[in-house]
Amino acid sequence: MKKVFALDKRYQLNDGAGSDAVHSTPNYAYAVCIIKTNSNIEGIGLAFTLGKGNDLVCKAIEHLSSHIEGKEINEMMRSFGSTYKKMADDPSYRWLGPHKGIIHLALAAIVNACYDLWAKSKGQPLWKLLIDLPSEELINTLDFSYIEDVLTRPEALQILNNANKEKAARKKILETGYPGYDTSVGWFNYEDEKIASNIKDTMDSGFTAMKLKVGGLDYKRDIRRAEMIRKIAGDNATIMFDANQQWNLPQAISMCESLKMLNPYWIEEPLHPDDVYGHVELAKEVDIKLALGEHVPNKVLFKNFLQSGSITFNQVDVVRVGGISEFILISLMSKKFNIPVVPHVGDMGQIHQHLVLFNHIALDHPALFLEYIPHLSSYFKNPACIENGHYRTPEFPGIGSDLLTY
Repeated sequence: MKKVFALDKRYQLNDGAGSDAVHSTPNYAYAVCIIKTNSNIEGIGLAFTLGKGNDLVCKAIEHLSSHIEGKEINEMMRSFGSTYKKMADDPSYRWLGPHKGIIHLALAAIVNACYDLWAKSKGQPLWKLLIDLPSEELINTLDFSYIEDVLTRPEALQILNNANKEKAARKKILETGYPGYDTSVGWFNYEDEKIASNIKDTMDSGFTAMKLKVGGLDYKRDIRRAEMIRKIAGDNATIMFDANQQWNLPQAISMCESLKMLNPYWIEEPLHPDDVYGHVELAKEVDIKLALGEHVPNKVLFKNFLQSGSITFNQVDVVRVGGISEFILISLMSKKFNIPVVPHVGDMGQIHQHLVLFNHIALDHPALFLEYIPHLSSYFKNPACIENGHYRTPEFPGIGSDLLTY
């Protein structure tokens, strides 16, 4: 790897797209890590932000990049877990986290760029590289620090080896495609008429699952729109409600009781994302399925949520946690706790379309759904392709994060 540098890429969304109860005028952005080599192959990695502060993540990428510059990619990936640990635990920058915030987002971009370069160097899409990798070699890319009390290296190897037994049968999903759900039906700032039209359009496109943003100060508005989406989509549709962390515990209990009548597949991010005990109390008070992970920054907090028994769906995001290495580790933990992984897609599904295939084929996670957000598809060189509500299996080398312009 000859040189590593960062780019600040921002994209303004219009007409209410991307809005939720806290982000009224979202500006999607990527802190992009680019690894230059002596060949024409580049590693491209992303971390997701919402605009302001994206430049701070880019600056942090420049600081952390010294850990990988000058190294040969295949040699480094043979023991990438140790390289990951050195970056995550850099003595000076660790103080700014640890393992969260600007520094950890920068780590995500660098780690994702390393995996992209690795896959491209072998001429393979990420999903194929990962599912074909021998279990020992895959484990060597991970850092088990701070989670050995719930998942040891031998246990992770056992999970992989057990899953290998029916691996071939699960490869059928490469032909059928991974099922998606449409999260763009019900953005918070959309008028009711637009949501009603979107529901019909998305079902005509083959989706059977969709999401509505709730969490506003006007609870009656949330309930009215939730009832509307259920009525139009019908009883057989899979519907999720996303509060984007806007309720306190008493509010969450009340709203979850009300929304429960509409048979939601899950209630997403009902409370502050660090409030493990609050989620435990909510799960005790209301018999409803909870999903979270969009704002959970690292393996330790995911460990605590899994230990708590309060979550039903793990929404770990590869451009929020420390990249692909930490995503895989969290997926292994989640498998041990029998909690399915249904990622949040800050990458618009570009990287996650590979990772959910890996999770299903190599770890035997159930193939439930992958969130679909189309708003940035025109900016990617190889945008994720949806057919009849399913992600078509990507065949191009790398992780899918190449942008059209830099």
